[in-house]
Amino acid sequence: MNSAPSCGARSPSGAMWPASPMFGWRVKAMHRRSLLGALALPWVASAQTAGFPSRSVRIVVPYGPGGSSDIVARLLAQHASELSGQGFLVENRGGGASVPGTQAVLSAPPDGYTVGTNDNALVVNPSLLKEKPPYDVERDVTALGLAVTSPGLLLAHPSGTARDMAELVAEATTRPGLAVSHGGIGTPSHLAVVQMLLATGRDFTPVGYRGGGPQLTGLVAGDVPYGIAALSSSLGHVQSGRLRAIAVTGGARTPLLPEVPSMAEAGFPAVDVVGIWGFIAPASLPPEIAARLHDLLIAPAREAQLQAKLVAQGYAVVASSPADYAAQLRREVAQWRAIVARAVIVPE
Repeated sequence: MNSAPSCGARSPSGAMWPASPMFGWRVKAMHRRSLLGALALPWVASAQTAGFPSRSVRIVVPYGPGGSSDIVARLLAQHASELSGQGFLVENRGGGASVPGTQAVLSAPPDGYTVGTNDNALVVNPSLLKEKPPYDVERDVTALGLAVTSPGLLLAHPSGTARDMAELVAEATTRPGLAVSHGGIGTPSHLAVVQMLLATGRDFTPVGYRGGGPQLTGLVAGDVPYGIAALSSSLGHVQSGRLRAIAVTGGARTPLLPEVPSMAEAGFPAVDVVGIWGFIAPASLPPEIAARLHDLLIAPAREAQLQAKLVAQGYAVVASSPADYAAQLRREVAQWRAIVARAVIVPE
């Protein structure tokens, strides 16, 4: 409850409030009521948290279905629904380099009933996009926690002739403009494609999709001969033989595909992007509700049974705290701003 301004203060219209004993009395009386209300706030917050959620929670995935953001959202949403007794419902809002879906989350009421997943695009897009997102990551986001990470896979359709990085570089040398797909601007796969282009010095043509799911559909169909996608979303296609894995981004192989070399082993250690997938909510979300959402959506990823499911899908579990994830987001926004400023990546 807002108390009246004190003697000699300005009103909301800018006019000076009159100084009078009556106003002084009103201020003292209202301050006393405000103080009593403030003393009750911890009990009110505790009661609200104890009853949260009392209805369904919407999880907005800023990409189409089938990609890594969608997979992790659905796995954790199912567990959160079981824990809370309320539905955690996934809504896919792909397109626009993840900006429309993210904006749908950040413009929602800060009551905990709308949250969203995010990947690397959240911290990269503010610097990468010529038309800046309508939100500020540091000002408008409540970080709930980093859930999981996953490396990328350089993939080939069976029609693609290259079976290792040396053969791919040779093919790109004789075929300038060789197409390599990714899941959309700012996504981990997009950043890895850019890194590969810079590391090899070859004229690849990046082909973006509206998320990892549509990208993999196009790759399996042979629309593009090569692509980089998250291990977590592409593993099944490799295991079934629909796609061939050429290399894993980063410095280490994955035990899920032990025969596939890392980019570092292949001679390209600079191709090292690892995808991050976390959960965010609008600014001004009460800390107690943020903590409750963390306990329902993110912390359970460490539980043995759920962790086993995530690892089998190609994720590494992090389950960081809201405070740690907020600090990570601030660091990475600054890091990518510096990278783009050096023209290592050209804004799109």
